[in-house]
Amino acid sequence: MWCRFPEELTAGPGPKPRPGLVVAVGELKGHPAVTIAYGTSQKTSRLFAGEFLIEPADGPAYEIAGLSYPTKFNLLKTVDLPYTDDWFDVALGRPFGNSPKLGVLHPSLMRRAQAALSNSKRS
Repeated sequence: MWCRFPEELTAGPGPKPRPGLVVAVGELKGHPAVTIAYGTSQKTSRLFAGEFLIEPADGPAYEIAGLSYPTKFNLLKTVDLPYTDDWFDVALGRPFGNSPKLGVLHPSLMRRAQAALSNSKRS
């Protein structure tokens, strides 16, 4: 998802949209909401507990993720957000029309994501 993930010190939407990984879907106060894991294309050469990387070497899995750059997602840095225009923007290139959806997590990456989460619980 193309998300204005909140910065550390503010409760409001961040200044720019960035990739985020939807880890859960539900409701907040009776309205649609999603739990988003933070994504960044910065410092992808080093992964910390709870992080996993999606990169061009992943071939078709990278392509269907809809990412433009190698991106790591931090499954320990998540936030529950209302599914509104305040938090989500139409994805670059509009691959899914007027939707913030960038792509999908290919099944081949599920083990990597699960390992990142499992390893973080051991730390």
